[in-house]
Amino acid sequence: MQSRTSFLKLGLVLASTIGLVQAVQPSMAFRNNNDGRILIAKKVLKIKIDREVVMADDLMLKGKYADAADLYRAVVGKNAKSVPALVGLGMAYAKQFKLDAASEQFDKALAMDPRNAMAHSGKAMVQFNRLQSSSNTIIKNKEALLKSAEAECKQGLAIDPGMPEAHYTLGMIYKEQNRLDDSVSEFKQATQIDPQYSEAFAGLGVVKLQQGNTADALTAFKEAIALNSGNSTAHYGLGTTYLRQGQLDDAIKELNTSLYQNPNSAPARLSMGQAYSQQGNTVAGIKEFQESIRIKPENPDAYLGIADIREQRGDLEHAIADLRSGLEMSPNSATLHSRVADNSLKLEKLDDAIKEYRTVLDQDPNNSVAAKGLTRAYYLKANKEATGAFFVSNEYESAKGMIEQAVKMNPNDMELRLAQAKLRAMSGEKVDLATIGTPTNNGERIAYAEALLAQNKFKEEDDQIAQVLGSATDAKQTFAVADLALMIKDIPNAEAAYKKASTMPGGQERAKRGLDSVAKAQDLAKQDLTLADDLSRKKQLASAIDKYHSSIYSNPKIAASRLGIGQTLEKLSPAASKDLREAIVQYRAYISLSPNLPPKDLEKLNKKITSLENKAYKLELKEKQGK
Repeated sequence: MQSRTSFLKLGLVLASTIGLVQAVQPSMAFRNNNDGRILIAKKVLKIKIDREVVMADDLMLKGKYADAADLYRAVVGKNAKSVPALVGLGMAYAKQFKLDAASEQFDKALAMDPRNAMAHSGKAMVQFNRLQSSSNTIIKNKEALLKSAEAECKQGLAIDPGMPEAHYTLGMIYKEQNRLDDSVSEFKQATQIDPQYSEAFAGLGVVKLQQGNTADALTAFKEAIALNSGNSTAHYGLGTTYLRQGQLDDAIKELNTSLYQNPNSAPARLSMGQAYSQQGNTVAGIKEFQESIRIKPENPDAYLGIADIREQRGDLEHAIADLRSGLEMSPNSATLHSRVADNSLKLEKLDDAIKEYRTVLDQDPNNSVAAKGLTRAYYLKANKEATGAFFVSNEYESAKGMIEQAVKMNPNDMELRLAQAKLRAMSGEKVDLATIGTPTNNGERIAYAEALLAQNKFKEEDDQIAQVLGSATDAKQTFAVADLALMIKDIPNAEAAYKKASTMPGGQERAKRGLDSVAKAQDLAKQDLTLADDLSRKKQLASAIDKYHSSIYSNPKIAASRLGIGQTLEKLSPAASKDLREAIVQYRAYISLSPNLPPKDLEKLNKKITSLENKAYKLELKEKQGK
């Protein structure tokens, strides 16, 4: 942040004037003693001290804080009760970030003058600036520090509402508390009191940018720079605004200016990392993100920036390691936990993913993104285990309860309701997706496709994915479809999406990695199918079923795996209703995957399904009686 000048000048001169009036009163006692010489000497001495304070004030205006502190200390050394000198010394220390020393001077001033508005404002500034520390103690006490700083600031403003610096400090406090409208109001008051207040315009721009109002942010930053070209915050803000608008060269130019003026700005380093990353200069991007972490290690955005680059390179394990480093500093970051979960899901570390999604939902039951991720993880886990035991477990009941709670809190979220339907369908419940509604955007179409996949409605699922893929106009959108399809094991659609992405600028290398993963899944599914068929022929039915399940998990759209497992389940002895029910599901999946099945074969299979349903029903009755 840049040094505040006009407030300091007005405020300290005012304080000096008040100090002069107060200091004259003791001299009157000397006049009563008829000691005129001493009275004159006292007056001369006091005028000299005030001039030294004014000289120190001028040094503050020039940014020479150490020299100003020397002068203020000299005054305090001659007159320990000089409130203006104490306040000035506190401000000089604060500007040098000697926060404990600054606080001590403000406390001394307030002990002598409890209604000194500047001292209250100074204390608020010191308390707020303590948040720049990465100490865990400070981080844990952030809310308390902000409340204390807010109270000090308001106390000062109650005494003197015309202090622009106090309004600015209060605006910064509100920004940290995410009270953005209140923050805007305070920054505007500061600029109305002092139209030359560059810092306040920069603060206003930062909040406007945070609110997504780039037009107003741009105006505020340009005004701040016009008033003070050395305002590093304004250059950072202008560069970040250009970054949001996709003007990468302009963004880097402004961010370079900001970092020249303040090399240890974590936000500027973060924005520079994002700008380089968007240009494709990922090495420089990682370097800037790491610098941002070095300066402010508790900021999760820099870890997310590095994770973005790792993920684009296909290095998911490394991405997770970086994200976990961020969680060491920000253990309650829902964004970091969710990102670890997403990457764990892609690596098929399903239990790790479930744990992370649950952590997010424990902290925030309203988090629909985590709820959707959790159902996706359970869908994959159920398919992988394929024993049916999951759906009668406490884990399933707990997951079901979490999703129901999220749906209650987000009743209009169609994606979430589709996720809930998917979980119910997997447990064997009959779900009519038509009752949920028709998807109207790509997010809803993806969720709808996943729910259809859980019901083995492959053709309808393909139609939804095709619509999403057809609307993807750049590599980023196309890879998002491809990566999701690969994660949910929709291998044919993943292959189609990666092939489309390979034709787009900058997508060839990443598309090749994706297609390699597709080929690996296809090969694994075929190998498991071959082995399952062989085991089934050798009457090793249990082992064969396991391998069929593995094949279906790797690629659910291989018709032969569905037919093979259905036939093998029928051969199990003694027959059990759950095995027959699964055989029915697998035969129906086979039919869905075989649109060109000869009519006679289709009729034969449908008769078989009807027969198995009757047999399963009778077995269920016997099994219940046996219990």
